[in-house]
Amino acid sequence: MASRAERFKQAAVKAARTARKWAQNAAREADRLLKEAQKRAKSDQRQRRIKAALRRTGQVLKAAGRAAIVAGVAAGIASARAEGRKLKKKKR
Repeated sequence: MASRAERFKQAAVKAARTARKWAQNAAREADRLLKEAQKRAKSDQRQRRIKAALRRTGQVLKAAGRAAIVAGVAAGIASARAEGRKLKKKKR
């Protein structure tokens, strides 16, 4: 039969092996959770960037629409003025 000291050493070695195994499992789980969190963060960042780009595109399109309306109105006014000039010249 093993002496008391040998049994103590064996128990300590077994406890150390078990602790190492649990630490490895915990590290693996932590890595898995970290990867998942990074993936979610990346997708959140991507979604934020896409939304911001869409907002900017919307603002550009709005400005372009306003410019088109202003250009149309200006063209209408210029056309009306030109018609007025033609009518005035014909009356003389």
